[in-house]
Amino acid sequence: MNDLSDLLKPEAVRSGTPAGSKKKLFALLGEAAAAAYGLDAAEVTGRLAAREKLGSTGFGGGIAIPHGKIAGLAGVRGLFVRLDKPLDFASVDDLPVDLVFALLSPPDAGAEHLKALARVSRRLRDRAFTAKLRGAGSADALYALWAGAESRDAAA
Repeated sequence: MNDLSDLLKPEAVRSGTPAGSKKKLFALLGEAAAAAYGLDAAEVTGRLAAREKLGSTGFGGGIAIPHGKIAGLAGVRGLFVRLDKPLDFASVDDLPVDLVFALLSPPDAGAEHLKALARVSRRLRDRAFTAKLRGAGSADALYALWAGAESRDAAA
C-alpha cells in the first residue's frame, strides 16, 4: 500500500521550506503540527528535539524521519517537508537532508508507531519515489504522491 493519507493531511505538507538548522526545522514542524492537527507547536518542537538528542534520525540518502510522542493524539500523524536547501543532519551516510517526514504518536502507540515508521521508511527507500518528491512542483503535488495518486500530473 503506497497510500499514506491516513498519516498525512494536505495541510501537513510543505514544499521549498527554508530551515538553516535542525532547531529551526523542528520549530517549523511544530508550527505545521499546530496548523494541521491543532497541537501545541512548542511541545512538538521540544519532543522532536529531545528525540534527536538521543541520535540522528537521518537515515541516509538525504532523508530524515524525526519522531516524537505527543499526549492527546488519537493516532499516529505525519508531517512532510521538502527543504529548499539540504541541511546537515549527522545522517548515517553524512549526506545532508532535504526530505523530512516527521511522525507524531500517542505515548502508548508502540506497535502502531513502529508500523507507521516502517511504512514511511519503506516508501522513502524507493529511489524513484524520492526522485518524484524532489521534482514535485508544489505542496499539493507532494501530497498527491504521498496519497498514492501516482499520475503524471502528481509531479507536475
